[in-house]
Amino acid sequence: MSRSPTRGTAAARHAHPRAFEPVTLSLVVVLSVLGSVTGLVLITTVGVAANTAVIGAVVAMALGRTEVAGLSRMRDPQRQNLVQSAVSGSTFGAANSLLMPLAVPVALGRPELVWTLLGGAVVGLAVDSWVLYRTFDSALLPADAPWPTGIAAAETIEAGDQGGRKARILALSALVGAAGTALRLPLGSAGLAFLGNVWALGVFAVGLLIAQYVPSLLDVDLAARHVPHGIMIGAGCVALAQAVRLLLRSDEGSALPETVTTPPGEDGTDAAEEDRFDPGRRTVDGARLRRGLVEGGVLLILGASALALFGGLSADLGGVALIGWVLFAGVAALAHQLIVGLTAMHSGWFPAFALTVVFMMAGLLIGMPTVPLALLTGYIAATGPAFADMGFDLKSGWLLRRGATPWRPYELAGRRQQYLAQLVGFGVAVVVVAVTWRGFLSESDVPPIARVYADTIAAGLDGGAAVREMALWAVPGALLQLFGGSSRQMGILFGLGLLVGMPDAGWFILAALGARVAWTRRGGPGRKARQDEPAVVGAGLVAGSSLHDIARMHQSF
Repeated sequence: MSRSPTRGTAAARHAHPRAFEPVTLSLVVVLSVLGSVTGLVLITTVGVAANTAVIGAVVAMALGRTEVAGLSRMRDPQRQNLVQSAVSGSTFGAANSLLMPLAVPVALGRPELVWTLLGGAVVGLAVDSWVLYRTFDSALLPADAPWPTGIAAAETIEAGDQGGRKARILALSALVGAAGTALRLPLGSAGLAFLGNVWALGVFAVGLLIAQYVPSLLDVDLAARHVPHGIMIGAGCVALAQAVRLLLRSDEGSALPETVTTPPGEDGTDAAEEDRFDPGRRTVDGARLRRGLVEGGVLLILGASALALFGGLSADLGGVALIGWVLFAGVAALAHQLIVGLTAMHSGWFPAFALTVVFMMAGLLIGMPTVPLALLTGYIAATGPAFADMGFDLKSGWLLRRGATPWRPYELAGRRQQYLAQLVGFGVAVVVVAVTWRGFLSESDVPPIARVYADTIAAGLDGGAAVREMALWAVPGALLQLFGGSSRQMGILFGLGLLVGMPDAGWFILAALGARVAWTRRGGPGRKARQDEPAVVGAGLVAGSSLHDIARMHQSF
């Protein structure tokens, strides 16, 4: 993405727009209601929630072209970013973090657990957003990592602001994405390939192709042999070890201070020279990173304690077992949150379903009763999606604000306003789900993923055989994750590809990766100007795919 000196200079003269400005807040609330309903409809009919971040930005842009009721203020890209952050948060919050966990007890025929689990899911949602806000742009979760859908949102906003060639490429790509998705072509996945880490997405594509062809060619059921689950377990253990290593080695001196004691320029220095954008310097140091994760872990354990109390788990578990359940639920939720966020950071995919299945199987293997296991599964499933989504949104803001001078105070102020806007979106999502969940869920009509959770809990596992198979396949998963390192998450993404099993998506991702590499390496005049174009194409394909998904809502009414 190119920097915008004009917008950067303007940003230096004015404070960052606030999330609670009347016009912005009104638009955030209205669009968050629509985003929540959209997410609920799609998760219960299609099985996935659409990426509404780009849609929210487009709506804000369109309204900004009017002069009604002060809506012209929405021409500001920073206000558009606040709106898209809230809308995206409300969609994924309502669908993935709230309704999906509630569907587990409903599918098991235990709807009396819904309100208890809703409280646990709200805790998971709140902790997700708090921890990501506290740790974004640290050594563990750097702002200059891909965060692909964040790039898509920022590119969309910049294209609308700047117009010209970038806007034309974006519009054409969006048309292609919508048309291709209508023909059942996975162009949304191809769009992410133009934005994410090449190695991570390449391995993901290989996993998808293996899941598509190996079962028929070799007459073997990979899921029944627990191959994907073993891969995920091995890779997940290594991923956590890599995260701990980053925590221990994070350089506290590389981060910028969190506060400014002297306003830039008042001490005689040139603010532009003193505080210009530098992607190599983190705004969150090692101490704040560790503090944020410890806070998250403590809050998740407290949330698990409340869930156990109000869920009546003392009737199923003895004293020691109950304490073990609380600790396991809290630690597993934090681990799930981190792995989902790290994977999403590099690929644009958050493997919440795959990882939740792995933790659920661990509960089955130790003989956890049905009600404690259902609450554990729902609690873990509630963490991760909002964590990843806020990372995407803060990435888009980071890109849009990087031309500001002085940059640091403007970036920190903008990040805070995005957090507040997304909290509004989450609050709207909680209210919408609390009011409407009965209309969306019944024992015979739940999201497909929740049905998988419930069926697995009901069926149980052949403990000895399952342990042997998962232990066997954990070894290559661990080795692949170790080889790729924490900057690629290759083991996790390979396991995710094996579990997702999207027909032909692997081919489209590989083709997009090949086109991206060829595009950026092509020589000749204008090479530098072409470096950003693959990201614009990817943003357009993601936007077009999301628009088509939302357009399918009418089929559900």
